[in-house]
Amino acid sequence: MLSALCLPAEAQQPKKVPRIGYLTSSERARDSARSEAIRLALRNLGHVEGQNIITEYRSAEGNLDRLPALAAELVGLKVDIIVIAGGDDLIRAAKNATKTIPIVMTGQGSDPVEGGFVASLARPGGNVSGLTNLLVQLGDKRLELLKEAVPKLARVAVLYIPGNRTHGLELKEIQTAATGLGVTVQPWQLRGPEDFDRVLVAIGKQRPDGLQVPGGPLMRDNEKRIVGFALKSRLPSVFTTRIAVDAGGLMYYGADLAESYRRVAY
Repeated sequence: MLSALCLPAEAQQPKKVPRIGYLTSSERARDSARSEAIRLALRNLGHVEGQNIITEYRSAEGNLDRLPALAAELVGLKVDIIVIAGGDDLIRAAKNATKTIPIVMTGQGSDPVEGGFVASLARPGGNVSGLTNLLVQLGDKRLELLKEAVPKLARVAVLYIPGNRTHGLELKEIQTAATGLGVTVQPWQLRGPEDFDRVLVAIGKQRPDGLQVPGGPLMRDNEKRIVGFALKSRLPSVFTTRIAVDAGGLMYYGADLAESYRRVAY
């Protein structure tokens, strides 16, 4: 009799709903284009937020020092998977927080093999997989395309964050390409949003022939300011994503991010 009473109770146990951890360094509102694209792509695959999946969003709000704690928080919530909405700093924070929960890269950052995140692209090993768009490795191609668009290009200003590994690698790519193109590179350091006004004014006084902007949260969060400066200064500019061109930048060379996010969901 007791056994008969227990069976219905066991049958009514709610099915566990998978939980996705979503880690970003950008403010939630600024990251909405990416997170919404992934959410819609998941929905098209039959995974509906609030019904058969739950997403735990964690944002560092631009403060990279918070990433290790946020990654640890997602691990503490026992999420089933962690989606990395960004580059190397986020991947590293998640990888240091767990060796077992699957980590899915969304394509930003440097070469994951060179970064030590995966063993190889064909056989990643460990718990990190996903996409790489090799945005950093295309820095030389962006300069080459800018030179083709502006044949008289002789001096190009390049924004970068000192200490940022991906920016350091991209700047090196640009400087190597510049030698063969007969272009002088003028690197300009930015450590935070408070530096933009000072640096952009200084660039304006130097009057270079072009402007090259790498990716990353700081650049993305200040994209309108950078594009506005380039337009006002009549300065041909090249970026890593189409969003900057939609805002008024001259050109970009990089992956189709919309397609990348659909692939992340898959």
